[in-house]
Amino acid sequence: MSVQDLSAYSGITNDSRKVTSATIFAALPGVNHDGRDFIDAALAAGASYILTPRGTFKPEELDASVTWQESDNIRVDYARLCADFYGQQPEHIVAVTGTNGKSSVVNFVRQLWGEKAVSLGTIGLQGHGFARDAGLTTLDPSALHEILADCAKAGVTHLAMEASSHGIEQGRLAGVKVKAAAFTNITHDHLDYHKTMDAYLRAKLGVFDLLDAGAPAVINADIAEANEIIAYAQSKDLNVITFGKKGTDLKIIAANPVHDGIQSTIEISGQSYDVHVPLLGAFQVYNALTALALAYPNDLAGNIGKLKTLTPVHGRMDCVEGHPRGAQVFVDYAHTPDALETVLKALKPHLSDGGRLVALIGCGGGRDKAKRAPMARISGAIADHVIVTDDNPRTEDPAQIRKDVMVGFAAAEEIAGRATAIRKAVQMLGEKDILLVAGKGHEQGQTIGREVIPFDDIEEVKKAYREA
Repeated sequence: MSVQDLSAYSGITNDSRKVTSATIFAALPGVNHDGRDFIDAALAAGASYILTPRGTFKPEELDASVTWQESDNIRVDYARLCADFYGQQPEHIVAVTGTNGKSSVVNFVRQLWGEKAVSLGTIGLQGHGFARDAGLTTLDPSALHEILADCAKAGVTHLAMEASSHGIEQGRLAGVKVKAAAFTNITHDHLDYHKTMDAYLRAKLGVFDLLDAGAPAVINADIAEANEIIAYAQSKDLNVITFGKKGTDLKIIAANPVHDGIQSTIEISGQSYDVHVPLLGAFQVYNALTALALAYPNDLAGNIGKLKTLTPVHGRMDCVEGHPRGAQVFVDYAHTPDALETVLKALKPHLSDGGRLVALIGCGGGRDKAKRAPMARISGAIADHVIVTDDNPRTEDPAQIRKDVMVGFAAAEEIAGRATAIRKAVQMLGEKDILLVAGKGHEQGQTIGREVIPFDDIEEVKKAYREA
């Protein structure tokens, strides 16, 4: 589809309930509903442009004033139509995909860029006076392009966004003018949707399809799939930038934990740079280097010193101060086996002699069940005490989810009710102990059944402090 003048239309949506006079309605086929079933409702509500899959039955009585557009790739065409409708975007947009680290990386990119920059993803839209919840990692194209336009109108010039595998595969990023992209890692997640790890990888590789030839493609050289990812980026004639212990452009020589972060040595073009990254966990060095390469791909050495200014991301290795006995409590979004292992291993070196590492974990309902037992198995192998509780059970039985998790580590302590579990975990801590509350991070609600109940891990920890 070519760029269209859509100034005569009042809005664009794929939800017939949001249609009003002169709205563009996209009849997207879905898993649970088919948008073609709602074309009549959209027309009755005032839709004056229908975008629909090729071969859709066209109503015989369709008013001549209504534009009827059939598409061979409706999701991509819908996203591009949204881009045309809203019209404006920040001048410089970068995208980050990967199982873990996306939220931290886009936030760090925003911090490195400065005042006229924002980050967009799981945690929402942040920076330049914006503070909006997002809901999804990669938004519906209409909501996404509306945000991009709002940012551009507000003077935002730089935007770093998360790109989920779902969003990439479903074409939600079509029409976004991405100037650079990064691939952080890929581990077991979302197989309820993608079915196989190969399909999951293929979906994520699609982020590089958004780039023009010569654009930066930032890749973690230390993951098992690195060669395949690099080869794909090279096949697109992209400017590949690799980081990690095996990195060519940003080579990690050392990453040693100290009390207030990681003291690292990074090699760039044969020159070594000593950099203090003020974040806990060696994995944060990877996140920081990803952000550096996205923010300043043409001047890595000139900007590496800025990594010392980075601050933690809300709900990501977030230290909750104020435990009455001086214990350390961290809240983190780790909800995959790999992420949980990474965070627990990052905390272990910060234990004082005689201190215990306590892990509080759970798994969401209606999601990939294959990762439940591994979550407990990994926790049991690293932590000194493991508590299994509820996450977002959704429509599943919480007790059954906990049972599935505990298959991986029968010695774990089972505590029903997340608030109760957090309170008991906080109460058991001594001054040298560290508690990790994993799984929900920044989330402000808990999904039980089909209802979202207000719930904030950080606030629950603070409440537990007052009762400890």
